[in-house]
Amino acid sequence: MDVKSATKAIRSGDTAPIYVLYGTEKYQIQQFTDMLKEQVIEEEHRDFAIVPYDLSETPVEVVIEEAETVPFLVPRKLIIVRDANLFTAGKDSKIEHQVDRLLTYMDNPADYSTIVFLAQGDKLDERKKLVKAAKKQAIVLSFAPLSGEELLNWIVKLAKQREVTFEPGAPDILVSFAGTGLQTLSAEVDKLCLFAGNGGMIRRADIESLVARSTEQNVFALVEELANLRLEKALSLFYELLKQREEPIKIAALIARQFRIMIQVKELGQQSYSQQQIASQLGLHPYAVKIAGEQARKFQPERLRLILSHLSELDYQMKTGAVDKVLGLELFLLKLGA
Repeated sequence: MDVKSATKAIRSGDTAPIYVLYGTEKYQIQQFTDMLKEQVIEEEHRDFAIVPYDLSETPVEVVIEEAETVPFLVPRKLIIVRDANLFTAGKDSKIEHQVDRLLTYMDNPADYSTIVFLAQGDKLDERKKLVKAAKKQAIVLSFAPLSGEELLNWIVKLAKQREVTFEPGAPDILVSFAGTGLQTLSAEVDKLCLFAGNGGMIRRADIESLVARSTEQNVFALVEELANLRLEKALSLFYELLKQREEPIKIAALIARQFRIMIQVKELGQQSYSQQQIASQLGLHPYAVKIAGEQARKFQPERLRLILSHLSELDYQMKTGAVDKVLGLELFLLKLGA
């Protein structure tokens, strides 16, 4: 079952006794958990019916005892369990867990309790007996990063809930400014919706004036301008970073990182890897892979390697004092954009 199907089932009153949630998108995991609280437990019962546990402090058998204990003054319980590597391949917990108690409970769970395990990892350890049992007897949900298109649709949907629309192309601009973190994007969409007002439209100019770019996003935009041979805009972003007192060596390192990603995306793309596979292989968000792929198409592989070589030499010169850091990076950008 996927997240969408699980959400639909819960909203229709079909709640499973055990959920295991894992993945990189912690914001979405929190959203799903909050939705469960709202749908499963009535508001007036939440103080008594929602029970938190942390398996780095509490043995799992205590959680099972809680689940098996008949609720007092409330019709059912929702037990939220922060997992200390019970389902993943992380370091062993300091707490001794009687995992067999959980396996036995999975065979015959209480109908008045719902347990939600929040697994601390990007993937589960498929070798574990507990994971195999969970996949058969519980609802196991993966919260992976949204693809490029899914991310943009998510942003549009978020604004639509506030009765606000985006100008065409504006969601892309928002991601280029705020990055791909859902928590940050959610906060920025809220701010932009307040500015636009009900029934209003979020325009590119609004994003440019209201959303602050991080250093990483500024460097990302700088490389984008260089890829499109817009040297004046690239230098403007560089000078803006200097005004923010960013260290030139750090800026050069971030530029090098982006060009390195472009090479890797280009090479993996030539090996017929999908965008999602490349993202997984490189540990990047799929949207970042999409943009890096578009940037990489504007360079030959040899040109990318030469740029990285020049950046490596510049890094050495900057660190040894052979060249003024600001002047050296400025000259590099001028040559690159020429």
